[in-house]
Amino acid sequence: MNSPNKYFIIGLLIFVVVFVSSCVLPRSEKGTIETTPTSPSAPPQLDTLCTGEEECVSFCLNNRGQCEEYCKENNNELCLLVLPDSEKSETEIKTEQKRESGKNQECEGTKTKFDFAPVNLDKTRVFLPLGLMVGGHVTPIDHHYFQNFENKKFDIEIYSPGKGHITSIQHMPGAKEGEDYRIIIEHTCTISSIYIHVGLLTERLQKYAPEGMNTNSGNIPVEAGELLGYYKTNVDYNLVDTEIVLPGFIVPEHYKAESWKIHIPNTYDYFNEPVRSKIIEKSLRTVEPLAGKIDYDIDGKLVGNWFLEGTDGYAGESTSLERYWLGHLSIVYDAYDPTQIVFSIGNYDGDSRQFAVKGNAPDPAMISVEDGMIKYELVGYEYITSDGTSWDRRSAVKGLKTKSYDFVEGVVLVQMISDRKIKFEAFPRKTALQVNGFTSKAEIYER
Repeated sequence: MNSPNKYFIIGLLIFVVVFVSSCVLPRSEKGTIETTPTSPSAPPQLDTLCTGEEECVSFCLNNRGQCEEYCKENNNELCLLVLPDSEKSETEIKTEQKRESGKNQECEGTKTKFDFAPVNLDKTRVFLPLGLMVGGHVTPIDHHYFQNFENKKFDIEIYSPGKGHITSIQHMPGAKEGEDYRIIIEHTCTISSIYIHVGLLTERLQKYAPEGMNTNSGNIPVEAGELLGYYKTNVDYNLVDTEIVLPGFIVPEHYKAESWKIHIPNTYDYFNEPVRSKIIEKSLRTVEPLAGKIDYDIDGKLVGNWFLEGTDGYAGESTSLERYWLGHLSIVYDAYDPTQIVFSIGNYDGDSRQFAVKGNAPDPAMISVEDGMIKYELVGYEYITSDGTSWDRRSAVKGLKTKSYDFVEGVVLVQMISDRKIKFEAFPRKTALQVNGFTSKAEIYER
């Protein structure tokens, strides 16, 4: 074979080998990925807890304990959105805090008292106590409300009562962009302030505000009395002191979904004069404890909070999503008039309702297993001022009393079957004469 033909054949063989090799190489090794048409992907979800980013952010706000438990056991990218710190190490979190605040500021001390009110009291009309119950707030509410329903715009100042660091700014679910935030300020290693429904943030804090319905965790320093933002008609506020554990929650584990709830102190104990007295002047409650009360459990007695068996305590059933309160039941006393027995029921004929008791007896604090089945007739009620007129639920008045209506809206049967379990059934639109005993619809509540 002459030389030119030899080289031509060798070259042809090399080309064939390379071409064949390239055809059988895996697609990934060639630097391209073959794609095939796919159906639209399903929305992200946290198993049966929630579906979609918006729904899951909202769900985990109210059911953080359930979400944390799920995310610990499952590698789900959605956890990074709904629990932005859940998969970060302590070192990573502290690094982010240092970057946001400019320094690695650790918490300092434990006890403290404040010289500044959380809001501009001159523009605030009323200060509502702890322990109210309304709608889906079935158990006594763990925060106060500063209110002025005559106000028309976001111009009532909100302040930090003391020095500290903002550790969380959350945009509330369903709110307009740039409005409505939840803020947590860590004042010491054990004492924090929580604000809900801060209408507008100051220009300084706006740069830390999260996009969409998300939460920014950080370590933003604030000074005592520093302006945080503004509210229009209402802002929620409460203190948390982790050195305090309320004795009237006899099973603290039931409240893991809102772990701060068992650490709500007497608010007035944390403010120096004259601020303390100025806040009390705005308060509608005149009975001790003036700040209100949220923990009523007495072991072995009917009084207090109860949760539908198998619904994970305060967290509620995972399938109920935002209606976590469906399995809640509180048999306690009114926040303004503690002489009034109140039944607060998470699922009364498909809705959450609060009722007084006809005759205001028997006292649930006196009911035990030995008393057997108890029948209560439920009635509506209103608040009466000292001059005998109906309260408009907005005006600053003292000495409010309840007035029960005569019309019976329904009946409940309740029986303590053990010190920490009760049998309960509601009979809407019935009277005592029409109800003789439990039916197959009766349910078990526990604590």
